[in-house]
Amino acid sequence: MKRLLLTLGFLISACSSANAPQGFVQPLPTALIDPSYPTVQAAPVAPVQSSDGLNVSAARAWRDGKDVNVEICFTLVDSSDWSIWSANLQYGETAVFDFASAMLSLQEPREGQLGLRCDTLSFFNIPPDADLSNAIVTVDAIAAVPRPEDYCAIYAPKIQQTLDARGAGIVLSCTDASGAPIVQIVDKPESMSQQEAENMVFSDEFYTIHGPWSFAFNLEQ
Repeated sequence: MKRLLLTLGFLISACSSANAPQGFVQPLPTALIDPSYPTVQAAPVAPVQSSDGLNVSAARAWRDGKDVNVEICFTLVDSSDWSIWSANLQYGETAVFDFASAMLSLQEPREGQLGLRCDTLSFFNIPPDADLSNAIVTVDAIAAVPRPEDYCAIYAPKIQQTLDARGAGIVLSCTDASGAPIVQIVDKPESMSQQEAENMVFSDEFYTIHGPWSFAFNLEQ
């Protein structure tokens, strides 16, 4: 009997396929969109914020289902690969630090003119009953992790100047290694280990600009 039922099932399936028009594709079931998840868009209370010589602006924010998104633009001081390093969304007593970033546009800096990069920041799994009447999106830091060739061209002079001002006693030099310039520590205090010296030289402080830059939105319907 079980074999008979299977055979009938195959026959019914074959007849259904035969009656379908050529090129017909059976549509897949769509995901249920819960109407309890709102969709709303808002402009920031203050669209431009400045800190540490860097201008950061927010064009708009929108709540789409479980996600909160915001368009952020920031000035580029040089041609390094600057991106948003740290950001968070606050509403009420809740803070969300996990985010995704997608680049919207990039204008490289030119001689005498700053560049501009715009990203969409997305914060996920926001509860439908979350009170977003005073949602605050904060960019805490923007960083440009140096490419190997950037250390000598861009960062070495700045790092050396900072180390000298601190009296660290570390001397840097750029040398050629396999056709590419690299930064080397050529002198350091005897009391300082190589690891300690490298931690100072390659610290993220030299390629990170700290804010904060905060933007308030009303994302309630």
